[in-house]
Amino acid sequence: MKLTLKIWRQENAAAQGAIHTYELDGVSSDMSFLEMLDLLNEQLVTSGEEPVAFDSDCREGICGMCSLMINGEAHGPEVTTTCQLHMRSFNDGDTITIEPWRAEPFPVIKDLVVDRSAFDRIIQAGGYISANTGSAPEANSVPAPRDKAMRAFNVATCIGCGACVAACPNGSASLFMGAKITHLGELPQGQPERWSRVVDMVGQHDHEGFGGCTNIGECAAACPKEIPLDVISQLNKDLRTALKSGH
Repeated sequence: MKLTLKIWRQENAAAQGAIHTYELDGVSSDMSFLEMLDLLNEQLVTSGEEPVAFDSDCREGICGMCSLMINGEAHGPEVTTTCQLHMRSFNDGDTITIEPWRAEPFPVIKDLVVDRSAFDRIIQAGGYISANTGSAPEANSVPAPRDKAMRAFNVATCIGCGACVAACPNGSASLFMGAKITHLGELPQGQPERWSRVVDMVGQHDHEGFGGCTNIGECAAACPKEIPLDVISQLNKDLRTALKSGH
């Protein structure tokens, strides 16, 4: 395939960024999207140009590092991570626009790389689980209803990629935060700090500059792990309960 790539280039956080256009030939439909970018960078290095900076780590859809806006969609046209998006989702002659996440709490570091440490600070604000477990407990030593355990497991699959923020018109991280709140709130081990956790995490979310949720649903539609929208309802219920109880 031959493609026209329109890629956001920005030297550093303080520099003025702009879209640069590149022509790339010899792209196989079997390549992943990141392999296609690797091919472009080989071409740029060979011609003496600066390669495009982008994040990646596991390249197995596990870590969420590979986050990109592709033709205006978080992670591109498929419900998956960018590293698991393959070029067979595109056609010969296509023009593809590639940008970093667009959200104030995710400042651009360079080119397509953004700083998502705001997510880490939200998690840190949630504190820790204060159950004294000693050594690793036997799996069934703390009884939990199967439906709650399965729900906690399902929402714990959130990888913190930030697609929910990038897709949301308000730049809200409520889906990410709701997944973390629901994951711990469904299990017995998460109860001691349940109410203080939600208040502290919401406070940090707002402090970081993320927007408010207006229940549009773009976050859940873009989530590569298909976290359901109802975790935001759980977040709001827990927050109301916590505030009523004086936390």
